[in-house]
Amino acid sequence: MRIGIDVMGGDYAPKKTVHGAILAQKDLPRGTEIVLFGKKEDILSELKSFNISSNIFEIVDCSEVIEMGEHAVKGIKQKTKSSISVGFHYLATGKIDGFASAGNTGAMFVGGFYSVKAITGIIRPCISSVLPKQNGGVGILLDVGANPDCKADVLYQFGILGSLFAQHVCGIEYPKIGLLNLGEEKTKGSMLTQAAYEIMEDSKDYNFIGNIEGRDLFEEDSDVIVCDGFTGNIVLKQSESFYNLMKKRGYDDEYFNRFNYENYGGTPILGLNKTVIIGHGISNEIAIKNMITLTKDVVEADLSTKIKEILN
Repeated sequence: MRIGIDVMGGDYAPKKTVHGAILAQKDLPRGTEIVLFGKKEDILSELKSFNISSNIFEIVDCSEVIEMGEHAVKGIKQKTKSSISVGFHYLATGKIDGFASAGNTGAMFVGGFYSVKAITGIIRPCISSVLPKQNGGVGILLDVGANPDCKADVLYQFGILGSLFAQHVCGIEYPKIGLLNLGEEKTKGSMLTQAAYEIMEDSKDYNFIGNIEGRDLFEEDSDVIVCDGFTGNIVLKQSESFYNLMKKRGYDDEYFNRFNYENYGGTPILGLNKTVIIGHGISNEIAIKNMITLTKDVVEADLSTKIKEILN
């Protein structure tokens, strides 16, 4: 297996991304290679600072960088020698099995959509996030930002994508799928959630259990929570604030420590033909290491094939 990493992506690149790759390389199983995409001179300098030989990585020299605030489509089209663009070329041509970056999220989404493309039958690929459950497990929330406006059939497909991710990557045997709403009754909510409920309740593709309210997000009632990207992003950002609030107030709580983004590293874009992972822009070396590990796990799960089997 070969995993590609955008070394220039993230607020603390390339130092933290190179350090994270070094940490990941030590833990990855034999036969797993990491390919570093970025400015070769910068990569070699960082490896030297850690007293690490460049021979343990394949380095692909990329002369351009798509910056964090740059327009995603323009960046992909105009900067063909950027670390993100070259990384996607390698992914599309089979030279790597998965590609991950903590850089420009929009560019990663657009690059994935145009290079490896969405699986046939997928209306809109989406981004998921892990939510810690009080019982020690995890839940999956999707979409969390890629699709702020959705239609009911798109939410239905999110249920398929979330169910497969929960089952094959998170190890949840028979995931319970809930629809995030402002009440439990099927007649509650917006026109979107009411329409989505109508088609989700008869699903034979997954185990739909009905509406889930915001207070149930961290309980064990559901394993996958489906919503539009606008709602999901607000929930995600609020959830991420829990850890920071606890730290600022001087509390060290085992459960709330699990809200630390470093633990998860990143999230896959679900619905693409190849594995693409997006990391947090503020990722440090621990988060980068976990992003690389997640990439390995998703590649091994072969989610794309499983999604194709359900849709076709």
